[in-house]
Amino acid sequence: MLNIITNYNSILAHIPDTMHTNIFLGREPTRAPGVIDQRAIFRAAARALEDLGLSLDPRTPVKALRVAEQQMVEVAKALSLDARVLIMDEPTAALTEHEIRELFATIRRLKGKGVSVVYISHRMEELFEIGDRVTVLRDGRTVGTYDVRATDKSELIRLMVNRELTDLFPKEHAARGAEALRVEHLSTEGGLKDVSFSLHRGEILGVAGLLGAGRTELARAIFGLDKLTAGAIYVGGEARRIGSPRAAIDAGLGFLTEDRKGQGLVLPLSVRENLCLSSVDKFTKWGVVDSAREREAANRYVKELRIRTPSLDQKVVYLSGGNQQKVVLSKWLCSEAEVFIFDEPTRGVDVGAKAEIYQLMNRLTASGVAIIMISSEMLEVLGMSDRVLVMRAGRIAGEFSAAAATQENILQCALGE
Repeated sequence: MLNIITNYNSILAHIPDTMHTNIFLGREPTRAPGVIDQRAIFRAAARALEDLGLSLDPRTPVKALRVAEQQMVEVAKALSLDARVLIMDEPTAALTEHEIRELFATIRRLKGKGVSVVYISHRMEELFEIGDRVTVLRDGRTVGTYDVRATDKSELIRLMVNRELTDLFPKEHAARGAEALRVEHLSTEGGLKDVSFSLHRGEILGVAGLLGAGRTELARAIFGLDKLTAGAIYVGGEARRIGSPRAAIDAGLGFLTEDRKGQGLVLPLSVRENLCLSSVDKFTKWGVVDSAREREAANRYVKELRIRTPSLDQKVVYLSGGNQQKVVLSKWLCSEAEVFIFDEPTRGVDVGAKAEIYQLMNRLTASGVAIIMISSEMLEVLGMSDRVLVMRAGRIAGEFSAAAATQENILQCALGE
């Protein structure tokens, strides 16, 4: 039997239902015709979760689980099928380091039992840790298959994007212009504490820090998603009351959220509808949308960002992660935002799409746009930032110029050492 595990937690059939009912949905054991044996399901689900090293009550509703835990339920569901071939598509996208270790241990046990695993991932370090052979795809074609022990990361990247590793962060320094954004003493109930900094036109300001340091909370506060308990926000030197995303958009801000599927896109809508969503007022007169103008704008950005889609009417749910991210980027380009907040802009996209996003960032800064780039990838922060802010416990713990920023001093600052 073949089974596929995707990085879409939406394939969990009944989110309100419990873990054990999801794991055995459609193949429930029965005590009598039409009578489901709940105890048997519970025991089998408990064993499946235990095999993954999870100490969770199988009766817990899936909607009460964290995203990472929901992903592990999908893994348990696949393993309970006793599949001989497992296809895992980005299975660790939402997992913690501990959960990844447990998953890898499970994969090794399955390999020992003769189960074959096709493991699809953008995280190349995982391929070298868990893989035996690696197949490289580019533009929908097979470039080649290699023994992981006979190749390295630099060679794989070159094969994937047809460029060297040193070209992965094609940072182009733009002229620094006037102040675009300034925040003073921002605090929120969500844990932000007395944060102050400024951002200039033509600048990429990197924001680094450990998980839970307050990076995303900072983005949410600036964009009006989290209520401020103190502080002020200035856009173009003018004080602005940004109490909602609508107010942020009106002030010229754009927010590329880290959760593009849940917060950045409306998955059932088309590429055209998503792309024009934040600027629909531009295409509306007397409450009626001018579809021709909307389609013209959408077509321009699809071409400019090279979004691979069969048509403007394609639902975004069917696009790849990289193309979905480009749709979100196009949405803010269409809104003519002048300050972009990028929260994990290249998460879950392939190396080729990453390079295209970096080139777009260069074009934006060259045109005078200002960018805040939040990233958990240290090399990305170092490779694309003009300055780097380091956050710890909801505060700005340090600031480094591009020349002074290194992995070591950023990590020391993030840890408080």
